[in-house]
Amino acid sequence: MKFTIIRSKLLDGLQTVQNIVAGRSTMQILSNALIKGEDGKLWLTSTDLDLTVKCCIECEITVPGSTTLPVRRLASIVKELPDDRVTVEIDDDDVATVQCGSAFFKINGLSMRDFPPVPVADGEYSYRMDQAVLRDMLRKTSYAASLDQTRKALNGVMMVFKEGKVTVIATDGRRLALIENEGEFSTDAETEMILPLKTVTELMHLLGQGDLKIFAQKNQAVFDLGNRTLSSKLVDGVYPNYRQVIPASCNERVVVERELLMTAMRRISLIATEKANTSQLTFNDNHLTVSINTDVGEARETLPIKYAGNQISVIFNAEYVIDPLKNLDSDEVYLEMNDGRSPVVFKSNIPFLYVLMPLLIK
Repeated sequence: MKFTIIRSKLLDGLQTVQNIVAGRSTMQILSNALIKGEDGKLWLTSTDLDLTVKCCIECEITVPGSTTLPVRRLASIVKELPDDRVTVEIDDDDVATVQCGSAFFKINGLSMRDFPPVPVADGEYSYRMDQAVLRDMLRKTSYAASLDQTRKALNGVMMVFKEGKVTVIATDGRRLALIENEGEFSTDAETEMILPLKTVTELMHLLGQGDLKIFAQKNQAVFDLGNRTLSSKLVDGVYPNYRQVIPASCNERVVVERELLMTAMRRISLIATEKANTSQLTFNDNHLTVSINTDVGEARETLPIKYAGNQISVIFNAEYVIDPLKNLDSDEVYLEMNDGRSPVVFKSNIPFLYVLMPLLIK
């Protein structure tokens, strides 16, 4: 196998697939990327058995073929090469010769025979979405997923294709983030899937502009972005009934400037400690007081709001308030509540909501 390629293009491709490769693996082949060249295209693929990333780069293929090479090592070498054309030649023993200008390297590879099978982008049902839309939906929700490894189903983000809508949900049991968008698919294609957090993180890196296709397969989903493909095993578990935690109605509604509230919460959080990060929000006639009191000290700030209801004081983890605010784009947010002991719902000018349970401190 032999190919010649512009250094920057090869580096971009290697950096696309190297993120999911672990620094150390019990299987040496998993430290390698599958490299296949034919018909003027170079395909790079890496996997950790649960997640597979594949990308395609145009290049000059002199001799078609395939091999596997240590992807992080190769990326480090290509990164330091001069900005010129790179020629890579692989012999029958999977030893790669890399040349660029006067620079010369030899890298030992492994046969592609031991590389795990690569999932293909097909399935009985597929769903077309705009890449930027999906990335935005994941950004506005994924922070609410649980990091507790004992709660397997909550260690991911739920995608639901139902009733002509795509819904993305994440929850850790104390809070829930949900966003909806219109979708086009038949009732036969209605389904739901739980994406692992690692998959969500990698998907957000890959998503750019243009359309993508999502293929639902048995215990797996394939995201086809054109010249890049991500395949992932799904979380095996039963997701909780997220609709049950959304309050049916709320008596009070507050309108507040998103940026104003976020910066105030960040300022008072400077007093927070690892053990004490609880903040109090007190809603009064057209003003909101946010405060925090720890063994380090205390902080308080008052903000103008649109509110004419009864005084309500509610206690939250400060970071849980900041998370949705920093991921939304609207000028204002709407907080709906009943009292200081029931869930508070954050809403925006898009089909988004964030349900946050207050802390009940004696």
